[in-house]
Formats: sequence, structure tokens, C-alpha cells
Amino acid sequence: MKKSTISVVLVIVIIIVGILVFGRNSGTVNPGDNSGMGGAMNSSTTPSTPIASSEVTKISSKVSTYHNDELGFSVNYPNVWEKSETSSGVSFIMPIDQSQVSTIAKLQIDISVSSSKCAFPPVTTVKDRGTLAVGSDNLNMISMANTVQGRNYFDRMYSLQKTGICYIFAFSSIAQSPTVKKLTGSNLTQAQNNNKAIVNTADAAFTDMVKSFTFVTGPQGKDETQVVPVKK
Repeated sequence: MKKSTISVVLVIVIIIVGILVFGRNSGTVNPGDNSGMGGAMNSSTTPSTPIASSEVTKISSKVSTYHNDELGFSVNYPNVWEKSETSSGVSFIMPIDQSQVSTIAKLQIDISVSSSKCAFPPVTTVKDRGTLAVGSDNLNMISMANTVQGRNYFDRMYSLQKTGICYIFAFSSIAQSPTVKKLTGSNLTQAQNNNKAIVNTADAAFTDMVKSFTFVTGPQGKDETQVVPVKK
């Protein structure tokens, strides 16, 4: 058999095999069926972490109200705070006055809501314990302060238990070691005094936020047990 004839036969065989393979694959994969991909959803259809529905209402040039129907609460906070949300709560980053001599690196507030029994994290350096009256509720409180590798940490937490729902309010601050900014002498003393004043001011603002906490009730759906089905 001539080489040209052999080549033509091979090309025809390859084309036929390709048509058979392509036809089999196209007939077994359903675009709407994930079973052909091991049951896994592709990245374009994988749901992201749900963000709790909420809204912010500006009530003055300095203060806004964060209102969350899904998590069932609202709080007031200064407009200069930076807000970010998760599926279980909200966080606020407080601005730090960079014009002051200080080593404060972080001022943050976190509010989280969970279906669980309230419990503070196990710690050995509790500074003080107490309660805070907010409306008709009493919130439990602990504060902690410690120093690790030259960094100063201060945290205050409040908890509120409502039936099976736990509300946790947490304020945290971090002050870097003075060596980071090479502070000595009078500058070091000034930074330490400013650090204390900044944290105290932020802590007071945090407590004011907690005091503004109120429960909210979102739109209610129909009680399906009371709905008469309509025949179609």
C-alpha cells in the first residue's frame, strides 16, 4: 500500500475516533448537573459566606446607628469608625491620632452573636469583673491587661445572654514596644501618658456604644400553619 494511501486512512480513523469521543462526552455532561464533577460546585456557583442584612442611619454629623434585623440588634457609633461585617456580627476600627506621640497600633471593637451559652475566654490575667446595666438587662464584664514581648494589651468584654442567644461585645487595644519607635527619655514618658489617655478614651467610647445597644425585630413572615393553601 502506498504511503499516501496509508496517511489518508490514518487521518480518517483519527477523525472518526474524535467524533465518537466528543459525542460521548457532550451527551453525558449536563450543564445543570454537578454529578459529572464529583458533586462539587464550581467557583462561579459556590455560595460565599452570607453577610447579615443591615443598614446604617446617620443621625448626626458625628454619630450613626448600625441596625441589623437578622441578628436582632442596633447600636450607635461615631461616624469616624470604620465598619466591616461578617455573617455573625460586626467590627469597628477606631482611628488613631497619628499627630500624638504614642505607640498605639490597634483599637478595635467586635460584636458577635451566636446561638450558644455565653462564656468569656479562659484567661489568667483578669484585671477586674463587674456588670453594666443596659435598659432592663445586666451585662457581665471582664477586663484584661498584660504585656508580652514589650507590647501592651488591654481588652474589655461584655456578654449578654437572651434565651439561647449570646451577644459578646469586645474592645481590644495593642500598644507596640517603645523600641519600635526608638522612644527614650521625655518622649517615652509622653508616649506612655498618651497611650493611657488614648486607650481610656476609646474604652469609654466602647462602653457608650454598649449602652446604646437595643434589640430590634425584623419583618415577620406569615405563620404557615395559619395559611390556607390555594388550589391551582
